[in-house]
Amino acid sequence: MIAPRTPTTAEELRGAGLRVTAARVALLETVRSGDHLDVEAIASGVRDRVGHVSLQAVYEALHALTAAGLVRRIEPAGSPARFEGRVGDNHHHVVCRSCGVVADVDCAAGEAPCLTASDDHGFTIDEADVIYWGLCPGCSNARAS
Repeated sequence: MIAPRTPTTAEELRGAGLRVTAARVALLETVRSGDHLDVEAIASGVRDRVGHVSLQAVYEALHALTAAGLVRRIEPAGSPARFEGRVGDNHHHVVCRSCGVVADVDCAAGEAPCLTASDDHGFTIDEADVIYWGLCPGCSNARAS
């Protein structure tokens, strides 16, 4: 039995109904290879791959990729928006209050949305967005010293 072929980045963009450009391919690959990157870090990664790209073009591409479900935008309070390539699984995040590092946390319990609202007010809930806050190991160790 032959394993299914993983689609290329360009094929994923086409499949989402998006025009394939070198900048969009580089952007999606940068987000997926990074770790909860902000726009400046993404722009830098895209420039490393394809040369000049404007910050406005990065914002526009991120908007399109987020709307298409290829990228997820998270906005921890007091921090710039961050982007990640892990989509579709309703995972959560933990953020360090000191240095701002962000890490993925799998679902709290059960099936998505993995939290049950005490009162759904008639909504059909399909996602829960949870952010845990604390100190990362590096900052915890620095405080203890």
